[in-house]
Amino acid sequence: MASRKRSLKPGSSHEEAFITPEKRVSVVRLPDSDFTGWGVEEACTYLRKEDLSEWEDTFRAQKITGVGLRYLKDADLENIGIKCLGDRLRILHSLQKLWHIEAEPNKVFNDPIHGHVELHPLLIKFIDTPQFQRLRNIKQLGGTYYVFPGASHNRFEHSIGVGYLAGQLVQALNEKQPELLITCRDILCVQIAGLCHDLGHGPFSHMFDGMFMPKARPEKIWKHETASLAMFDYLVEDNNLKPVMEEHGLLLPQDLDFIKEQIAGPLDANSGPGQKWKYKGRSADKSFLYEIVANKRNGIDVDKWDYFARDCYHLGIQNNFDYHRFLKFARVCEVDEQKQICTRDKEVGNLYDMFHTRNCLHRRAYQHKVGNIIETMITEAFLKADKHIQIEGSKGKIFTLSKAIDDMVAYTKLTDNVFEQILNSSSLELAEARKILDNILRRNLYKCLGQTQPDKTLKVNQELIHSWEAELAQSIPHCRSQDVSLQPDDFVVSVIVMDYGMKEKNPINNVRFYCKEDPTKAIQIRKNQVSKLLPEQFAEQLIRVCCKKKDEKSLEAAKKQFVQWCMNKNFSKPQDGDVIAPELTPLKPSWRNNEGESSDGKSKQANSALVNGVKKVTTQLFK
Repeated sequence: MASRKRSLKPGSSHEEAFITPEKRVSVVRLPDSDFTGWGVEEACTYLRKEDLSEWEDTFRAQKITGVGLRYLKDADLENIGIKCLGDRLRILHSLQKLWHIEAEPNKVFNDPIHGHVELHPLLIKFIDTPQFQRLRNIKQLGGTYYVFPGASHNRFEHSIGVGYLAGQLVQALNEKQPELLITCRDILCVQIAGLCHDLGHGPFSHMFDGMFMPKARPEKIWKHETASLAMFDYLVEDNNLKPVMEEHGLLLPQDLDFIKEQIAGPLDANSGPGQKWKYKGRSADKSFLYEIVANKRNGIDVDKWDYFARDCYHLGIQNNFDYHRFLKFARVCEVDEQKQICTRDKEVGNLYDMFHTRNCLHRRAYQHKVGNIIETMITEAFLKADKHIQIEGSKGKIFTLSKAIDDMVAYTKLTDNVFEQILNSSSLELAEARKILDNILRRNLYKCLGQTQPDKTLKVNQELIHSWEAELAQSIPHCRSQDVSLQPDDFVVSVIVMDYGMKEKNPINNVRFYCKEDPTKAIQIRKNQVSKLLPEQFAEQLIRVCCKKKDEKSLEAAKKQFVQWCMNKNFSKPQDGDVIAPELTPLKPSWRNNEGESSDGKSKQANSALVNGVKKVTTQLFK
């Protein structure tokens, strides 16, 4: 037994001897951790730090630089005189640390979408901050949760998923193409960008920047990406993360710029159109790294991959896109003197399916008419409560709901909880807002009158929407009695754009593919080379009208006024137009017989030609 007792170190007490030793991890840190920029001497310095100094002279004699370290193989080491296999394996093991993040133990998250997710300790430093934890209290799908009971997930878990997938894609490229010289710095920066890309979302996510802010502060052009940059800077400063980032090998401020550029694009607003490369964080030979988190070129990025999978899972909708296939076939090719992420030619159909899935999610969930009505009501409540909500910001300054975006201390405190704050308040100033939110909980909602489409895309602003609401109030059919009077404030007009993510453009035109025969050559595949069943147009505008009055007589009158307004504006016939206003729809010639189409989908002209052809043949046969 005596031989099994732990011996005491000189100068240590008996109690100290039984303290569990801390896990120690040796991490090599050099002044410049980007090995691709090392010369011969820096490469030899790395060998000394890894206790490989006995081969330092050999490396120096062969003039091996940092770039050369990436290409060294077992046969190369043997050729330069390192004969012992064990020595060669030691050297190769040490060199792999330069481009693989394995020096520190990762933390594991059990995610319902991606399974067991491992994240680097530096990423955990970002997650464990008040600014990031705030995302736990912001619903990913905003008011959609009031329609789909399972859609209770938040921006927090989505952001972790995007950070994980960003690492998966960049690591896949690194393993397939070592010549890209992807470094540990690159991988960490891409993951941090994925993790922090949604820091700037406000209460109820897109409702805040898409519906509330344009009405609360119409003079200010503001997107959540703008706030994400400000919140990222605040997170780094408030939690003193710069020394931690440098400790893990990042170079500041270059890598801070790189992270922010991945989130919101080039930081220099004055970069002219003639300027070839507009980014500061990485040079043009690393251009493909900017296509991972938020792909401005064609919209294929890990942000979509996560929210497709996560939203479909929680909504109970089938996800038709499998990002694992893209990971398998992704590779970098040179296109117009820039490196782009490409995929196999056989995957073009799957990418069209991906954008079709995006469109389906918008139609079935994100733009669900009841969900939109609820977000419209929440927006209206927030507008009425705006100046009465007091949020303390930096230096004790007080901000309102819409002004909190100007101060990140105040904005950190702004989450979905403002709904409960208004609802549970006893303030007389919040009485109107409180009543609207109470109506939502009681399902006493505004009523949708219908949906229509303009014959061409219109440029819409708040002034145009207000003028349409005034026109709706005046569009009284001649056949209707005047016993109901509706005002412009009784109508709510919403304009919804459905597209494939790039307005009216086909995003696949901006994707490049490669063939099995030559994986280094990027090619373009046009729509007519894929299928004749693909969409002819890639964007449409929907105009949806709701009524705040809910009594039967007012609703009946409002529906007829809506149909009359569509006739006056020469918009498309509402789907239920023949039911809600059967006396009106026949008055418009283009609305008869489903706007010139028969029940089998053929046009009247085509049917007429067919009939005439049959008549002609019959005449010839029996002449």
